[in-house]
This record gives sequence, structure tokens and C-alpha cells, in this order.
Amino acid sequence: MASIGKIARRSFLIGSVAILGGVAFGVYKARQTPPNPLSSEDGAALNPYVLINADGVTIITPRAEMGQGIHSTLAALVAEELDVAWQDVTALHGPPAQAYYNGALMGAGMPFKDYALTDMQHSLKEALAVLPKMMSLQVTGGSTSTVDAFDKMRLAGATARETLKEAAAQRLGLARSDLATGDGYVIAPDGTRLSYVELAADAARIEPLQNIALRPASQWKYLGKSMPRLDIPAKVTGTATFGIDVRVEGMKFAALRRNPALGASMRDYDPAPALAMTGVERVVDLGDGIAVVANNTWIAMQAAEAVEIDWETSINPATTDDAFAVIAAAFDGKANSTMRDDGNTEEVPQGATEVTAEYRLPYLAHATMEPMNATAHMTAEGLTIWCGNQAPVIIQGKCADATGLAVEQVTVHTTLLGGGFGRRGESDYAVYAARLAAAMPGTPVQLTWSREEDMRHDFYRPGAIARFRGAVQDGRAVLLDGQIAAQSTTRQAGQRLAGMAPPGPDKGHVEGAFDQPYAIPNYRIRGYLAEMDIPVGFWRAVGNSFNGFFHDTFIDELAHAAGADPLEFRLSMMRDEHAPSAGTLEAVREMSGWTGQTPDGFGRGVGFTYSFGCPVAQVVEVIDEGGTIRINRAWIAADVGVALDPGNIRAQLEGGMIFGLSAAVFGRITFADGAVEQGNFPDYDGLRLHNSPLIETRVLETNRHMSGVGEPGTPPAMPALANALFDLTGKRARSLPLLDQFDLLI
Repeated sequence: MASIGKIARRSFLIGSVAILGGVAFGVYKARQTPPNPLSSEDGAALNPYVLINADGVTIITPRAEMGQGIHSTLAALVAEELDVAWQDVTALHGPPAQAYYNGALMGAGMPFKDYALTDMQHSLKEALAVLPKMMSLQVTGGSTSTVDAFDKMRLAGATARETLKEAAAQRLGLARSDLATGDGYVIAPDGTRLSYVELAADAARIEPLQNIALRPASQWKYLGKSMPRLDIPAKVTGTATFGIDVRVEGMKFAALRRNPALGASMRDYDPAPALAMTGVERVVDLGDGIAVVANNTWIAMQAAEAVEIDWETSINPATTDDAFAVIAAAFDGKANSTMRDDGNTEEVPQGATEVTAEYRLPYLAHATMEPMNATAHMTAEGLTIWCGNQAPVIIQGKCADATGLAVEQVTVHTTLLGGGFGRRGESDYAVYAARLAAAMPGTPVQLTWSREEDMRHDFYRPGAIARFRGAVQDGRAVLLDGQIAAQSTTRQAGQRLAGMAPPGPDKGHVEGAFDQPYAIPNYRIRGYLAEMDIPVGFWRAVGNSFNGFFHDTFIDELAHAAGADPLEFRLSMMRDEHAPSAGTLEAVREMSGWTGQTPDGFGRGVGFTYSFGCPVAQVVEVIDEGGTIRINRAWIAADVGVALDPGNIRAQLEGGMIFGLSAAVFGRITFADGAVEQGNFPDYDGLRLHNSPLIETRVLETNRHMSGVGEPGTPPAMPALANALFDLTGKRARSLPLLDQFDLLI
């Protein structure tokens, strides 16, 4: 196997040859297991996840650490079975390799029950048809990291442990069953202790043992407990390396400037004003824009703005209103999907009260705290890329295509991510750096996007419109008919990232609406796809992020039309459908002391969304303080099935809620002359400490399926806040951001 890159801390080489057949080690039974991408230099790579050398035990994590604490949880999965002391473990990002394929992606966001509907079956059939293409996706996303890793990484640890025991057994002339392990040692009955480090070379020569039983939860030492985060010490001491922190000897710094009109290119440019600036070395033509190379990033950014450029005009809708006219027109066409169609939604049941509403949500940016960046170095041997990313195999392939190299000539080093939220699942920031490096071979160059370039050239959460019609009778909903129109993230991103747009019904487009656990006898959800080239991508919670608002706000409207308590209204239709979902509502009712009655000056709203296999209920409380409304308190309950690290789960749920509340209060991307109008945080703000609520969180474990939690906390936050504002003011918010309609503390 060709060795083309090195991570110095643990001195192992990364093989980057093409890997064909099979799936990731340790969870699937396959005729051919993917080769181990780790090749030892001075240690033993016992499987794709465990490397042991003189420094100790390194656990290779197949998912990106972007602040969600996944490295700590994945390391715990291995350490639990491997019998190593927690403080002795080092976690590193894995290289691009099929061994790190995310097998849970194909089941991400499955509904709480199996719908025997034609469109659902067709959607799954089409998904399976693209499975070979998906097999290369080493992706962090879809709240799948722990779900994918739960069995395979424990099995990796157990297999490594038993293989080390076998090496000790052969050395000591004992049976493997006579040996025990603990804190990185194999222990003989007479007390002899052999360290994993001294056994590693022998273990590497033994065929890994198979059919190893995993330990029951009753024997767990780390899992199920709130553990220290492995990434925190370096982050709080400033020694952690994010993409923007990469430094390579001889490195130059560059800034990007692209056509502000989305999708348009460049006619001509004059580099003279930039080249006249001290510290500027060159201006590189990138087709739809330029990069300025200088001796530091700030000079490069200033010089990029000085370049005189003649831009082409965008073919996209010129204004926000124009874009939403296209979205609204999608309702006039044929529905792309009818993922749920129960009973008769054409007629309102006799004696029932009809309710109708139209909702509209804006485009949203990811606005990661660390702007897009990548460092690239082109040499005679190939290209090396350093960047925070959510999909290293995609980065590797796209950079190879952009530079005319073979895939095995591209080395990708994944750094820590200063925010992802789906944005770093794209490859554009790495590709621009690769193209720039190809224009200046032999010189490493770090390409950093200004905040304005980042925000104005995102892959946005689509703007969306929903039309809902329902009916209530005897205190319950008896009809719910929803229509949802937006651009298709799945199709556009699929074409961009995998070279193919999944055909057939787009399940992701209507997630958070068709799959909600309510016993409503007449229940239909249809999705309509708007055709535009405005770039859209995976934004935290994806379709659930807008459908959670649409669906749950309408449920709240139905509750008030029925004269029912909004929380009990939801709960009464949920108890027989999905007990874990009902349990989350019961939990927030208890935690918040919900009575359905709020005193003057207070408002409370409940929100619920089932997404990514995880039911989440939230209650938000607002207070009128002399005409200014403050978000005061919030309560969250989520049923994750198995809580591997309760403290980290609480942190993710609360972070997801703040992300959703920020979008609800402030979030909006608008267009003028085909360009995005927002450029920085003053235009696209988020909640801060002074206007964030005090949050109480409860993690439940009754769900029969384990779920991830990176995204499910976001969707119910938006309707919960809007519903609380309705309770306080009597004004129903059917669009966002809320700052347009209410005097909120900012």
C-alpha cells in the first residue's frame, strides 16, 4: 500500500490507495472487509480504529470533531472494550478510506413507524439504487455518528483486546481464556502484567480474532456516564489546531473574492491596484473570481477588495420576492411526493371546524464561527490538503478532479472544525485551495475566506412555503393536509457532491412533517420541488428545520381552534402512536410545571418534532419586560434510546435549541440583484448570553432505537418560541424571523 502522508504524534502512515468492496470493519458481515488504511511505522495498527505504539493507544475516529464531542464518545466506545485507561487515550481523525464509511446514513431520519406507502417504498428503492455510490461516503452528518459507531467501534476494541490476549497467551504458554485485561495490560493468573505496547508487534502478526462477544451495559465503565471531553484541554489552552491554525514551512496566505451574484462568473479584472500594495505577491485567476496571495491573511483580504473586477450577471432570481414567487409556483405543478396519505383528506368531516394557514420561512446561512478555509501544497508527488471537513473522501476526490491528479496522489488531513452544521460537508473551500496550490507548485498556501465571502457564497438552507389545512372536532384533530414547497437540498447536493441527483420522491424534503407521531385519522403530506439554481445544502436538521416549524405551529393552531390545552392536545394524539414521543411531552410538562395557564406578562409555548429517530419536546417561556420581550426559560426532553454520554447529549440538545432559537429570532438571507445582502454577524446575528434562556434538559432512554442528538434539538425550538409569543401576545407568527414582528431583547 502506498504511503503518502504522516501524522507525527503517533507516527503512522496513511495508505490512500483505492479501496473496493465490503464495508467498514466491525459491524457488517461482508465477503470482503475493506483493507485497514493504517500502515504501522513503529507500532501496530490492529484494525482501522486502534493503533498501539511506544506512545500508547491511539483511537482513530471516523467522524469529524466539530464541537459536538464525538471524538470523546467514539473513543469511549473503543476504550470500553479494549480495557485502556481513559486518560491514556489519544483520538485522531481518520484518513479518507472506505473502512470509515458511515453505514447509518442510509437509515438517517427514518420515521417512527414503517409506512406501507408507494412513495415511501419508491424512495427507499431509489436510495438503495445509489448505495454503491454512497459506499464511499465517509461523512459526519445526519446525527448518525454514534448510531453508526455503536457496534463497530466496540467490536474494534474487543477484537483488539482479544488479539492482544492471544499474543500474550502464546508468549506465556497459557490459554487466552486464562488471561484478563485492565488499564492497557494483559494480566496472567500469577500476576504477570504485559503491556499492550510490548505485545503490539506480536499481535499485529496474528489474524484478528472473530466472533468476539461485546460486554453488556452492566459492565460499562465509561459509557453511560458523563465523561471529560478529550478535545477540551487543547481548546481552552489555545493549542488545538483548527484549519485556520495550520502552519507549514514556507507557507503563503491568500484571500478569495468571487462574483457576489450567485452562480455568475467574471468577465475581466485588473490586478494592478492589489499588486501595488506592500506584501502582495500575486493575483490568481480562478474563473469565477480571484485569489490574492500575500505574506499575511489580512493584507490578502484588503488587496482582494482592491482588485477591479467586471462581473457577469446572475441567472438566478434577482430578488427575494422573485425567488419566493418561484417557490410558490411549485404548488401549481405535480407533487413530487406523498409520503403519508391516511384516510380522506379531501373532505372535512361533518361537524368539524376547518382551519387553514400559510407559512413562509427564509433562506438561512450556516454562519460557522470559523470561516471557510483550507491549506494546500502541490509537489511533484501530489497534493496535500489540510482543512476541517465533514467528508474527507469527497474532499480527496474533488481536489483530485480539480487538479488532474489521481485520487491516491491527494492526501487529506482533517483538522478540528470551528463549526460545521453541514457547511463543511461541501468541498468548494478545499477545491479553491487546491486550484490555487496547483497554480503555485512547491509553495504551501492557506486560502481563507473573509466573513463576507463565506456568508455570501454559502449553500443555504432553502427558503420554503407551506400551506396547511386541517379540522378539529371534540377537542382533537381529525384532519391534517399539508403541502410544502422548496428547492430540493437532496437533489442539488447529491448532484454536486456525488455526481448524481437521487430520483423519485424526495423524503428529506418533507421530513419533520410526514413522519410525526400523531393519531390523526385523515393525514396527508405532499412535497413540491421548486426548480432554481440558488445554491442550497444541508443545514442543521435539513428538511426538519423548516417542516418542524410548519407542522408544529399548525398543530398549535389546531389546538387553539379546538379549545384545548396545546400540550395535552398533542399528548392525547400521541400516546397510542409512539410512547417515547409521548414521554418527552410528559417530561417537559413535569419539568416546566405546565398548567396551560400563564400569568399576565408571561407566555409559554410547547414545541415537538420527531427527527433523526429522536423525539424532542421543548417548552419555551417568554416575559414582557416593559414592552420588550425576553426569552426567559426553556425545558428540553429527548428520548435517545441509549445515552452514551448524558452530559454531552445535554450539551448538544441545548446547543441545538440555541441554534434554532437564533434562527427563529434573527435568521434571514435575502437577495438583491442576484446577490446575498447579508455579509457579517451584524446582518445575521445569533443569541448571546444575555438573551439566551436558562435551560433545563432531561435525557430519556425508552426509545427502542438509539439516535444521535446533533440535530434533533433544533427543529422544535422555532415553533416553541413562536407558540410562546402567541400565548403572550395573541399574535400568531406564520413567518420568520420573529424580530420583524415582535420587540425582542437583542
